[in-house]
Amino acid sequence: MGRERGYDHMELRRDRGPLVLATVCVVGGVTVLIVGGDRVLRTLAALGAVILGGVVLLGALRPFRFVIGPDGLDVRRPGLRGTYRWDQFDALVLDDAPRPGSRSGSPRLLGVPGTALPPGPPATAYHPADGRAAIELLDLAQVRQAPDEVAAALARYAGDRFIDARARPADASPDRPASDGSDRAASDGPVNDQPARDRRTTS
Repeated sequence: MGRERGYDHMELRRDRGPLVLATVCVVGGVTVLIVGGDRVLRTLAALGAVILGGVVLLGALRPFRFVIGPDGLDVRRPGLRGTYRWDQFDALVLDDAPRPGSRSGSPRLLGVPGTALPPGPPATAYHPADGRAAIELLDLAQVRQAPDEVAAALARYAGDRFIDARARPADASPDRPASDGSDRAASDGPVNDQPARDRRTTS
C-alpha cells in the first residue's frame, strides 16, 4: 500500500520482465547483423528479433499508472486513461477464464459500465456470472503485484461492487475445508471400538 493526499491506496507497478527480454532481443539481433556474415536465414532471424524487441520496448516504455483507492481508479495505460469513480461501474470482477482461442488466461480486472460512466473504450469482455458486457481495465500479467494483493485492495475499496471470480483448487473451496485428519480419526473410532464392545457383551 502507498499513501497519497492523506489516505491509503494501492499503486500497481509494471512488470519489467518483458522490458529486459526485449532489450536482449534488440541487442542480440543487432550484434548478429553486425558480425553474422552473409547467411540469409541468420540475417532474417536477426531482423525479426530486432523488430519484435523494438515493438515490445515501445510498449513497455509507454506511460503506465494504475491506482486503486477509496474514491475509485486512476488509470493511465495504452488504450485507457482517466479517473473512474466506483459508482461509475455497476460491477467489477477479477476473472481468469481463458480468452477465446487460448487454453489458459492470466487474471483480468473487468468493469461493467454504469450509466454514469462517460463513453470510452468499447466493451471487449463479459461478466463471467451474468454475461453483461464489460471493459477490460487491466491484465494483471502486466504488473508486479500478486493477484491476491490486487483482489484484497479491490474488496477493501470497491466493496460489494467487486467479486473475485478466479478459479480455485477444489481443496481451497470454502465449502470443502482442508482436512487435518480429525475426520478420519472420528470415523475410525467407532469401528475400532466395536470388537471391545462385543467382548464386554459376551463376558
